[in-house]
Amino acid sequence: VQLQASGGGLVQPGSSLRLSCAASGFTLDDYTIGWFRQAPGKEREGVSCISSSDGRSYYADSVKGRFTISRDNAKNTLYLQMNSLKPEDTAVYYCVQGTLRGPGTLVTVSS
Repeated sequence: VQLQASGGGLVQPGSSLRLSCAASGFTLDDYTIGWFRQAPGKEREGVSCISSSDGRSYYADSVKGRFTISRDNAKNTLYLQMNSLKPEDTAVYYCVQGTLRGPGTLVTVSS
């Protein structure tokens, strides 16, 4: 049972990235799952999650309108589309399901 995030990188402000989180050992659609991030020297922050019961998605105010969470059940993969990136979005991003957390992927937004 594991989660593996990927897709991070170094981008300029205003750019877009799509993060992926491949789930193995369990069916992603059966669980509420989401993304957290942690910037250097800061507390971990919940970014977005998607409900297993009704598919509704939730976003932190800091990313609302810019980020979109989605999942591909056929690929058992969670995504986070990040648009209009800002320097303050720089962090390690993790996908999380309950107490299960995979290795993060680093997103750096800098000019």
